[in-house]
Amino acid sequence: MENHLVWKEEYNIGVDVIDKEHQRLFKIINKLFVFGKEEKKSQWACQEGIKYFKDHAMKHFAEEEKYMASVGYEALDAHRHLHQGFRKKMLPALEEELEQTNYSKNAVDHFLGVCAGWLIGHTLTEDRAITGEGVSKWIDLMPEEELEAMKKVIVQLVYDMFRLESHVISDGYSGEKFGRGIYCRLVYGMEKEEENREIFLAFEEKLLINTVGKVMGIETNKLDTMLINATRITAHQFVKRVMEHLPDAEGCEIKEENLLTYEQFQDVFEKEKMQVSLLFDTGEGYFVYCVIAPHMVEKGMATPIGVENVMEEVEDYLKKRDIPQRKKILVVDDSMTIRQGMKQLLCEDYEIGMASSGISAIRSIALDCPDLVLLDYEMPVCDGKQVLEMIRSEEEFVKLPVIFLTGRTDPATVKKLVALKPDGYLAKYLKLEEIKKKIDAYFEKKDQASQE
Repeated sequence: MENHLVWKEEYNIGVDVIDKEHQRLFKIINKLFVFGKEEKKSQWACQEGIKYFKDHAMKHFAEEEKYMASVGYEALDAHRHLHQGFRKKMLPALEEELEQTNYSKNAVDHFLGVCAGWLIGHTLTEDRAITGEGVSKWIDLMPEEELEAMKKVIVQLVYDMFRLESHVISDGYSGEKFGRGIYCRLVYGMEKEEENREIFLAFEEKLLINTVGKVMGIETNKLDTMLINATRITAHQFVKRVMEHLPDAEGCEIKEENLLTYEQFQDVFEKEKMQVSLLFDTGEGYFVYCVIAPHMVEKGMATPIGVENVMEEVEDYLKKRDIPQRKKILVVDDSMTIRQGMKQLLCEDYEIGMASSGISAIRSIALDCPDLVLLDYEMPVCDGKQVLEMIRSEEEFVKLPVIFLTGRTDPATVKKLVALKPDGYLAKYLKLEEIKKKIDAYFEKKDQASQE
């Protein structure tokens, strides 16, 4: 995306009032791209243009929701929730950044990149689902009022149990890694019903050490068998307390429990839809609460924990965690095939994180900075150029190595790539062993340079 959006026929969903407003929003963003380049009037122009974009976006949301209601669209509540998330959370945060930086070029580019990415992604997925041409990823979300009530319950429980003031970072958490963590899967259900609800809790390691560990008098900064078991019981108690506030959960009993690796936890987000997906910051570390209902996770993903094998499983889990940490690579590509292919190619020697969009990549980097980013240059939403600019705009990540993945290596494309000053680029059509060899060579050269 060379700093403007090109309207494509595939963006039309076949509803005139929605398609026209989508095209209008595209034009507004394109004008803002132009204004952002004209330094003398960029601040004034961007202020007015952003206000204009915001007004039209709100008008569009209202018209779209009215249309969905008129046709009896079953995912109206979930769709409205996404609109409200953009209106009440994303836009205010972007506007605050603009004001704090006095409408700096980086902040304007960030605003436009996020809005353009959100608009295209939302149009191609959620809006197409309105006409039956697709399936909403968030169709199974808990109704907004119930979700807000659950957030308040969890924030209060975190305070009651740990005396920590927490707040929600995201109610659309997508499985990004945040440092070292413990990942628990708890399956609950009624005795005579087959459908289960699965609850996933993820705790940042330092959160456990600073809360459960301190209560137990553990003075080391390392997890042990006793702390893992205490965490399991804490997770059981926490979920039980949350369920006390859910009328449809009365009578639910735990049926299965697993400790997951991050890779198993990540695979859930690649394959399944969440009804609830919340990420909290407690001040001492991150905490995740996610729900899938009904039961949808593949059987055999992890060994069920019972009285007869609990000590063996916990000790085995700790042994796996004690394996020396490997270099972390974040693969950013809108193609699941590419992401999974790169993961299979590299996972034996490296710890692999995955992100399906530029915005998801930025969040992943902020939560758990990798040693290398493999970044798709030609993503259709927020492209590689914009993502690299956002990474370089943050002082903390300015030296983070980024290698572009590209399907094109013609002279014109290569010239554009080199001008952005990445740490290299890899052609997607290379043989897998060649890609692996180049990445290995990159780290060997870097390690050698650091030693010298």
